[in-house]
Amino acid sequence: MTDQPRPEYPRPQFVRDRWRNLNGEWEFEFDGGDSGFERGLVQRRLQHQITVPFAPESQLSGIGDTDFHAAVWYRRAIQIPAEWSGLNVVLHFGAVDHDATIWIDGIEVGRHRGGFTPFAIDISTFVRAGRTSTLVVRARDSKDASQARGKQSTEYHNHHCDYTRTTGIWQTVWLEAVPPISLKRPRITPDVGASALHVELPLTSNVPGGSVAVTLRDAEGIVVSGTARADIDLAPRVTLSIPASRSRLWSPEDPHLYDLDLELLDPSGAVIDGARSYAGLRSVAIVGKSVLLNGRPVFQRLVLDQGYYPDGIMTAPSDEHLIRDIKLAQEVGFNGARLHQKVFEERYLYHADRLGYLVWGEFGDWGCKVDWKPDDRQKPTASYITQWLEALERDYSHPSIIGWCPLNETRQYIGDGITVLDDVTRGMFLATKAADRTRPVIDASGYSHRVAETDIYDSHNYEQDPELFAGVMDMIRTGVPYINTEDDENRSIPETAPWSIAYRGQPYFCSEFGGIWWNPTPADGEASWGYGQRPESLEAFYQRFTGLVDVLLDNPEMFGYCYTQLTDVFQEQNGLFFFDRTPKFDAERLRAVQSRTAAIEAQALAPSS
Repeated sequence: MTDQPRPEYPRPQFVRDRWRNLNGEWEFEFDGGDSGFERGLVQRRLQHQITVPFAPESQLSGIGDTDFHAAVWYRRAIQIPAEWSGLNVVLHFGAVDHDATIWIDGIEVGRHRGGFTPFAIDISTFVRAGRTSTLVVRARDSKDASQARGKQSTEYHNHHCDYTRTTGIWQTVWLEAVPPISLKRPRITPDVGASALHVELPLTSNVPGGSVAVTLRDAEGIVVSGTARADIDLAPRVTLSIPASRSRLWSPEDPHLYDLDLELLDPSGAVIDGARSYAGLRSVAIVGKSVLLNGRPVFQRLVLDQGYYPDGIMTAPSDEHLIRDIKLAQEVGFNGARLHQKVFEERYLYHADRLGYLVWGEFGDWGCKVDWKPDDRQKPTASYITQWLEALERDYSHPSIIGWCPLNETRQYIGDGITVLDDVTRGMFLATKAADRTRPVIDASGYSHRVAETDIYDSHNYEQDPELFAGVMDMIRTGVPYINTEDDENRSIPETAPWSIAYRGQPYFCSEFGGIWWNPTPADGEASWGYGQRPESLEAFYQRFTGLVDVLLDNPEMFGYCYTQLTDVFQEQNGLFFFDRTPKFDAERLRAVQSRTAAIEAQALAPSS
């Protein structure tokens, strides 16, 4: 056992043995005027202590200050193990919100923009094995609307759908030792049709006469091995053909994972570098209105998961908390989630992989618009594309991810002409398709669909009356589905939808609905809200939940849905669990409502005439 916070290995799909976790107590100081550099904070000791990787707004950080913080500083000693002599030392940050600058012994060694995505810096030139150096981090977190912030409040208090901010380090910081010529993170592409895995192994440099080797294992031992030359391509590719007797598809019912051993070899066959990984053999396809998993329709019973915690804010208090959230969702009948308005830490995806949980990867950019006013949430910039590409690179190989959603609820009239929102929306869509041809992409979830060739079309609808909800959702059967409008409280559908390009027959689903407001015992003075009027009784809640879910399960044009939401989040009290994850409802009853065969699944099961 260890008292170190979040001690587990942070990158479970590319594991090396030589690493050192830097979580724990760091020196810390607020810098409200962002003048710390001029005041010499790079060189001197800081005034306070903080527990990394928890943000200073969180209770688990030991600080719990939820005010705005223009800049914060971190400092700690790092000792490079003597046995790392001759190896390169890489400094990793899981996520720092929002702009980070890094110094080693007073020398700037790197910088990064983006509060949701990881970055790494080779610090070999600035440290020595067996010696101690000083690491200093400055994180800037402005109120600028061009900063992608997800659901972080731009007002002092939490309100409506905006929550407590996260500033600075909020995911694991760690050191890794790698050979001077080494493997980079692999890209693993499943090929169900050929019963194969394609493993691309980028290298820091080629090895004359060298090779890369990949060994695939299951519970019975070695399945297959393969090699490729490491001297003619910066990203050698090995195809592993899996024999039929050992082929086992990954699915929610059977989340089978193969183990992978990765090696970089010199001309004599000696190992230069090695790492461990894993993979799932599964496919995602589109046929008509259906989204297929391994060639069959699997109705996506998704839940909106925002990944907030009462004491950790955006950082899970422990690895066990990540596992619990997935299992809670599965217990009430969901088979997956929209990972909403933040890039979830990679440990979460690892658990989704092994637990058979379908997820849509998303960025944190809610409500982007171009006619920006000071109280608006976010306005798009080219930096969104850069940061999204970092997320795609990190998460490409996770089998649990079955789709991508770069933007959420963007807002702009079609009649406004081409704007920066069009550029960024199309840029993020094209970047996603260039990085990954194997998964469907939604250009923007809800409201402003801007890319005609978007793979998926969706809408958000929080109508609470099941009969009215059915009238709107059934429009997809006519070929002209419900599309979000400016006056979304008015469920009427105008002849033209000024927010979106026309629907072209893509698979369609309601990717946000429900949000039923339920908090039977609010504390005195506690702010609380949800969608619509609170049900008058617990039984009324079940009736409303059942009615809304039935509308979507019974619609043969609907390939899935996403219910809002898994847990309460601060004042937004429309979750199926309280914020502390204690239950609100009978899990078996909720599971029974969701578990019956959906209409689109029944069509696939029906015998052909």
